[in-house]
Amino acid sequence: MANPILGTTLMSVPVTALYGAFSALILVALGINVSRVRGKYKTFRGDGGHVELQGAIRAHGNATEHVPLMLILLLVAELCGGSSTVLHIFGGAVVVARLLHAGGLMGSIQAAQISGALGTYLIEAGLAIYALVLRPWG
Repeated sequence: MANPILGTTLMSVPVTALYGAFSALILVALGINVSRVRGKYKTFRGDGGHVELQGAIRAHGNATEHVPLMLILLLVAELCGGSSTVLHIFGGAVVVARLLHAGGLMGSIQAAQISGALGTYLIEAGLAIYALVLRPWG
């Protein structure tokens, strides 16, 4: 696709754009939740020993630790010609895993937290292996 203003060719990465947008919305919601819980306990630094605030902080922090890597790997796979179907499976799995993990941390549902964490690790490893299979070096 050509950019008429710059006169350059743009790469289209619709799968990464879609799941990047979903992931950004999840991160924004988790950040707003941290602010909400901080206001509830009037704790604006640290966690004040409040379990609910600890969970909210970790849900947001953990997502910020893992989501960027998964999106970079998804982008690499898409730019290397990965199958749209496979990319959508990985992208959808990213969203589901992050929602499970965050919900588990904030709601104290250990099974959801564990499923989300395990899913996250599997997705990260799977995307890395898929990128290698696509042989980005030539």
